[in-house]
Amino acid sequence: MKQHKTRGLLDLIISILPGLTLKEKIKLLNSFDNEEELYFQSKKNIEGLLNRKVKKDWDISEIRNKADRIDTICGIRSIKWVSWSSEEYPPLLREIYDPPAVIYYRGSLPNPEKPLLGMVGTRKPSPESAEQAYKIACGAGKAGISVVSGLALGIDAMSHRGNLAGGVPGYAVLGSGIDEIYPSSNRLLAKQILDSGGALISEYSPGTKPAKWSFPARNRIISALSRSVLIVEAPQKSGALITAAFALEHGRELWVASTGVQKSTIKNKLGTLKLAEDGAEVIYSELDIFKKWNLNYADNDKKVMVSAGNISKEEIISSMANLLNIEI
Repeated sequence: MKQHKTRGLLDLIISILPGLTLKEKIKLLNSFDNEEELYFQSKKNIEGLLNRKVKKDWDISEIRNKADRIDTICGIRSIKWVSWSSEEYPPLLREIYDPPAVIYYRGSLPNPEKPLLGMVGTRKPSPESAEQAYKIACGAGKAGISVVSGLALGIDAMSHRGNLAGGVPGYAVLGSGIDEIYPSSNRLLAKQILDSGGALISEYSPGTKPAKWSFPARNRIISALSRSVLIVEAPQKSGALITAAFALEHGRELWVASTGVQKSTIKNKLGTLKLAEDGAEVIYSELDIFKKWNLNYADNDKKVMVSAGNISKEEIISSMANLLNIEI
C-alpha cells in the first residue's frame, strides 16, 4: 500500500468516519500519527478538536473493521489507495479547499512534474465537437500532454480516445468506486487507459455505485489535477459547467473549444457560449494550447508533433463509431 507505514490504517479509518466534512477529516489526519492515538479519543474529544457537535454516532472498532475490509478488497482487486498525509498524494489535489482524505486508484498516478490537460463536455455532442475533442486530445498526446477527464459518454470518451491515440498515458476520474466502471460501455476504454500506463482515480471506496451527487463532486478532482481545463461543448445545464466553475475556483486556465461556440446546433452550445461571453478564451487546436503553455515546437525540429489536422479520418470514424455504439 501507498500509505505511510507507521500510520497503519489510520488514514483510511478517518476517511470513512461518518458525519465529518472533508476539511475536518484532513484536520484529524494532521492530529494523529497512528491508529492507537485515535482509539484513545472519545467522541467528545473529537468534537473538541473539531469545535462542534458531531450528530453521527460511531463505533471506532466497527469502523476499523470496515477500513480493514476495504484495504483487503483493494488488495484483491488491484486497487491502491493513498492518503492526503502521504508524499505520493497528487500535490495539486492537496492544494484545493476540499481534497479527499484518501483517493483510490488503479494504474500509476500522474507524474506531478508533467502538467495535465482537463477536457470535458456534454454526453451528447455535435459531430463537429466530438471530432474536435478527439483531434485536440490526440495532438496534445503527440506532444506528450496527457488528458484527464471523467470517462463519461460523449466528449469525455472522445477526449480519452484521442489522447490514447496520441501515445500518452490517460487519466480518468470516476464518480463511483474503481471497480464500478460507469457507464459499463466504457469498460474497454477504461482498460485501454490502464494499458497506456495511466490510471483510474476515485475518492470513493470499492463497491460504491455511481450516484447523481457523486459526479459533480468528482469534477472538482478533474479540475484540481489539471493545469488548464478545456470545455469542448456544453449546453446550459451541463455537468461540464460545474467543472468550469471549479477551474475558476482553483485558479486554473479555463478555455472553450471553437466548435463549442459555433452557432450550429446552438442548443447544445449555450453553456460554452456563455463561458466565452464571460471571458473564457477560445481554443481552435492543440497548437493554441502549446502557445499558452509556452511549449515551442519549431517547424524544423525533428521532435515537432504532427498537428491533429493530419489525423486520419479512419481514426476519427472509428472513435465516432465507438461513441455511437455502431459497428463498422
